[in-house]
Amino acid sequence: MARIAGVDLPKNERIEIGLTRIFGIGRSLSRNILSETMVNPNKRVKDLTDEEIVKIRTVIERDYKIEGDLRRDISMSIKRLMDIGCFRGMRHRLGLPVRGQRTRTNARTRKGPRKAAISKKKEA
Repeated sequence: MARIAGVDLPKNERIEIGLTRIFGIGRSLSRNILSETMVNPNKRVKDLTDEEIVKIRTVIERDYKIEGDLRRDISMSIKRLMDIGCFRGMRHRLGLPVRGQRTRTNARTRKGPRKAAISKKKEA
């Protein structure tokens, strides 16, 4: 099992797909890394040699921001927006959609489950 950037890659997946398990690496970035290191993207993770794993690891550590560093940068960017009090920061703080989506309907992912309707009290 190959371990890159603190993530165990699944043995039976192709290396092109396996690299996408690392936060911050998608399909296109995975292809770029493999072409730079001259590794066959159709090779399975279990079939990689130690030299190929080391090549991939060095390229990722040298050129790309991934996992913890990327998560920290994203959270710091959001915190900066909230601190300066801009519109996007306010939307983050309120837990509403940030990029101009409608909220009268939809937006359930950001707003959370519907609140229970307030029922009128029964008269005695």
